Amino acid sequence: MNSANRWDITALRERAFVFDESLKATKRAIEPAPDFWYPYGTVNNFLHLERLLHGENRYLLELAGGAPVADVGAADGDLAFFLEKEHGIRAHVIDHAPTNFNSMRGVRRLREALGSSVAIHDIDLDELHGLPEERFGLIFFLGILYHLKNPFHALESLARCSKHLVLSTRVAQLSPDKKTNFSKLPVAYLLHESESNNDPTNFWIFSEAGLRRIIHRSGWDVLELITVGKTEGSDPASQEGDERAFCLLRSRRV
Repeated sequence: MNSANRWDITALRERAFVFDESLKATKRAIEPAPDFWYPYGTVNNFLHLERLLHGENRYLLELAGGAPVADVGAADGDLAFFLEKEHGIRAHVIDHAPTNFNSMRGVRRLREALGSSVAIHDIDLDELHGLPEERFGLIFFLGILYHLKNPFHALESLARCSKHLVLSTRVAQLSPDKKTNFSKLPVAYLLHESESNNDPTNFWIFSEAGLRRIIHRSGWDVLELITVGKTEGSDPASQEGDERAFCLLRSRRV
């Protein structure tokens, strides 16, 4: 394929931000109350993916090979709607109403307003026993891993369903009291239910070494990995100590 006709991650990022502005207008028309919608900008992840990806991996959507794409833990489905409307991709939203910001009412109302064909699935990832499609070409799994009680189970299940996974999650180097440096150990810190942002859905915060270990043992290979945010002296609980890992993974199971 001629490279001039391909969408690299920079072009995707630019197009996603334009789409995001129109989607915000649609959201305001549907529901003016700002506290109804998931408050964090999903398309901002493209800024980090632009740093993450190199070489042929920059043509991210081509990794799907024409197969369906899933956004797992999709909030209001912004990413899935972008992929469908701007790139003609068969997109799925997979989330769980009891832990979704607006109980998945936002994504359903957006699908209706946009006349979209994005498939919406309410699935508890901690009880995951398969996905709606037998095979996905690419799964986005952004900011979800540390919200799961059973991250190993989820990663292992996804490795059987998709060749590639884009993952982000919080990581940490120091204990909350800053006295223990576990950055080189393959470990995870289990948060108290009120310890991080008073959010009881926050569970396991891995060290980078721990994240790499669980990725490998659950059936994935790391193709690319960066960390962003507090990359020196991060901790698992405080807002100022927030460090995130972004990864592109390839499954050994499919």
